[in-house]
Amino acid sequence: MRVSLRHSLVTRLLATSLLIALGAVAATAWLAVRTTSQAIRQEQGQSLADGSRIYDGLLAYAATHKDWTGVEQTLASLVAGTGRRATLTDLTGRRIAGDAGIPTERPAAVVDPLHDKIDPRIAGPYRLSSTERQASRKIASDRASCLEDYGIAALLTVTPTGRTVVTATGDVDGGYRYLCLTKPEDGPMPTERRALEQLEKAVNECVNRPGGRAVVYLGLDFTYRVKGDAPRVGDCVDAARREQLRPYVAPAARLYLDGPAASVDGGPFDLSGRNLGYVAGATGLVLLLVIVVTVAAGRRLVRPLRELTAAAQRPLDLDSPVPVARDDEIGRLAAAFNDLAARRQAGERQRRAMVSDVAHELRTPLTNMRIWLEAAQDGLAPLDPELLDLLTEEAVLLQHVIDDLRDLAAAEAGDLRLNLSDVYVDDLLRQVVEAHRGAAERGGVRLTLSGTDPRAVLDPVRLRQLVGNLVSNAVRHTPPGGTVTLTSGVVPGALVISVADTGAGIPPEDLPHVFDRFWRADKARSRATGGSGLGLAIARNLAQAHAGDLTATSVAGEGSTFTVRLPH
Repeated sequence: MRVSLRHSLVTRLLATSLLIALGAVAATAWLAVRTTSQAIRQEQGQSLADGSRIYDGLLAYAATHKDWTGVEQTLASLVAGTGRRATLTDLTGRRIAGDAGIPTERPAAVVDPLHDKIDPRIAGPYRLSSTERQASRKIASDRASCLEDYGIAALLTVTPTGRTVVTATGDVDGGYRYLCLTKPEDGPMPTERRALEQLEKAVNECVNRPGGRAVVYLGLDFTYRVKGDAPRVGDCVDAARREQLRPYVAPAARLYLDGPAASVDGGPFDLSGRNLGYVAGATGLVLLLVIVVTVAAGRRLVRPLRELTAAAQRPLDLDSPVPVARDDEIGRLAAAFNDLAARRQAGERQRRAMVSDVAHELRTPLTNMRIWLEAAQDGLAPLDPELLDLLTEEAVLLQHVIDDLRDLAAAEAGDLRLNLSDVYVDDLLRQVVEAHRGAAERGGVRLTLSGTDPRAVLDPVRLRQLVGNLVSNAVRHTPPGGTVTLTSGVVPGALVISVADTGAGIPPEDLPHVFDRFWRADKARSRATGGSGLGLAIARNLAQAHAGDLTATSVAGEGSTFTVRLPH
């Protein structure tokens, strides 16, 4: 069936190209008109750079002085050579320094080293005395000499408080770091200790208001650790630091800037009749070239798409690959189409195999039950407890397969319900270990558990089912004398549970298929020892129902590891 010209891809491509060409021509004309604004923007950029430099210089002055006394000379040196005029006033409008004739309706900036974030150049009560500076310098020099003795270059830096710190310019081995950089003198100097104690007192009063009992301990870099429940520690530390440093910095001030008007030689490009003719001629030529090129490219583009359409309309039993003759988007589309067709055929084969597997899984226990019941009915087998136990085992096996299929169908349909609760994960893992310890001991497999006992919000029943499937699978595939290890822990943003075994491992070509239903790496393995083939598929769907995932890694001959990651 041919596509109408109105809906043809060539027509749409042509229309799109014309719109792009018209937009390009219009943009070119507009750019010509706006060419002269470039010089103005450059001058404005320089003006912004000068303003930023003046602001930063005043901010540094405010961070290192208790008031604005003497700032007149600093402001003059900052403004010199910029062609700008500057005025500094307090928040009431009273002039502190600079020119008096600048309009003051709107300030360029507010100069306050404590306004947005605390300026690192503020020393405040942490400024070391002369003796402490010398002591800090000696400690840092000794550490630098220690590093240099081992061939490690070091750099000495003096912080705004006067403390000298040593920094290795390359990677430092852990042993050298401990030997050279970890010393008892790492603690604060007496001046810093007094200031930190004052800050700690203010922070603890803040976090414990009203009636709290938490204790906050501060480090010299103002990091903290908390003993007890204190959710507002960060805010309290920030507020207390500002309150402590406020007497040591200049009060907030307003900066006003002014400068000469920008001027550019020459006038803008004008749209006269002659220039309009040039624009119209160039536009017509561009549009003609666009039409010719677009039609040719469109016809070449549509040809392989028509071949793909014809291939997609073939019957399933006549499905054959489409030739891939080009290495571009169309070629990749053809390759993707062939891959999709191959996966469709594989899916059909898997569906047929799944139906066969399901029939086999259900037929075996049903056949056994029917044979024994008929034998009992005909009097060939006594209906004793042993026969009842056998029938019960077959019914349990049948119920297990049905339950697995039901859980898998519910998970894939998104109908799996979770009953979430706050639990200790290792308690659930211990229950799983105890439930599988008998099977592990019968197989000569050592089953261990290690972890940090994290807490998480999840469905405990479904988690036990998930991990139980992984443990059962690991025990079944681990030879006597091997080990199956469960571990739990928390990484940033995720709860991680892993089940590792020391079995034969999974070949790399089989690893992508381990979560397929009814799939087995060893095709010769019997159903009696191989499970239903649904455990790993159910486990992955349970992890995804918790908004997480289940992945597998394996090394042939060394074992496999299945890792569950859940949001935390």
